[in-house]
Amino acid sequence: MNKKLLIFVFVLLAAAGAGALWWQNSLRMAVPDGISSSNGRIEAERIEIATKLAGRIAKVFVTEGDWVEAGQLIAEMETFDLDAQLHASEAAVRQAEQQKLQAEALLRQRRSEVLTAEAEFRRVEKLAKDGFHSEAQLDAQRTVLDTARAALAAAEAGIPLADANIAAAEASVERLQSLIADAKLTAPRAGRVQYVLAHSGEILGAGGRVVTLTDLSDMYMSIFLPSGDAGRLAIGAEARIILDAIPDYVIPATVTFVASTAQFTPRSVETQEERNQLMFRVKLTIAPELLVDYQDRARAGVPGVGYVLVKDGAVWPANLAVRLPQ
Repeated sequence: MNKKLLIFVFVLLAAAGAGALWWQNSLRMAVPDGISSSNGRIEAERIEIATKLAGRIAKVFVTEGDWVEAGQLIAEMETFDLDAQLHASEAAVRQAEQQKLQAEALLRQRRSEVLTAEAEFRRVEKLAKDGFHSEAQLDAQRTVLDTARAALAAAEAGIPLADANIAAAEASVERLQSLIADAKLTAPRAGRVQYVLAHSGEILGAGGRVVTLTDLSDMYMSIFLPSGDAGRLAIGAEARIILDAIPDYVIPATVTFVASTAQFTPRSVETQEERNQLMFRVKLTIAPELLVDYQDRARAGVPGVGYVLVKDGAVWPANLAVRLPQ
């Protein structure tokens, strides 16, 4: 029984391989000259929504399959510690502002003292010239004036210091506000939720992924073409995509990338025949404005066939004319 089963499986696999080879050959035979084709899958750019700081997830607001808009709240992290630090920094700002008020009041006092000391010095100086005060008294009053001026200079220096303290406290507030804002994870672009990787209550490290989005405005098919076709292909050339799931429709696309080097080589390339076996990756991108109309139907991972114009003057046959669902 085991031997018969193995023979049956082998025959089935051989038949499947032969069928796939026949289908591919028949498909290529149906493609006119100047058009090249290859199998591929629809792909879409993925966006990882991840944490900036380590912490506990407070809530996840989306589920798999949801459509989200750019800027929409995806998840939120707990911020109890950051909130407390923010309150302390805001108090430090108020304290620094009060210290500046005190410094300004001290500055006014020192200026008044200097004015008084200057007036007194001029009076003593005049009396000393008239012989009513001694030189010792004049020197003592000069010392008082110098002391008042030094105190004024110190008070003037206290104002920039107070401003610096306020700026430092405000910078700490802004930093904490930025961290609290980063705790709200939002979608950078519109897309569909592909995976929800973490849930409320879970603790993640910095960079921990929470949700994976699929950007359905950036969908493409990657195909591989031999060097003879890839060498004639131009960026911006027209392309067509037919998906296995909807073979009656032909989706327009554009060549947006052609690899500059071969993606794989069978072995050391020396002969012309071997050089023809080099395969180059080609990217066929679907227009974003077209995807907007079909975002509810767009799916990544769907297999199909991509077609490209590789010869000047080549035209699309009737079976590759654009046909879209209504």
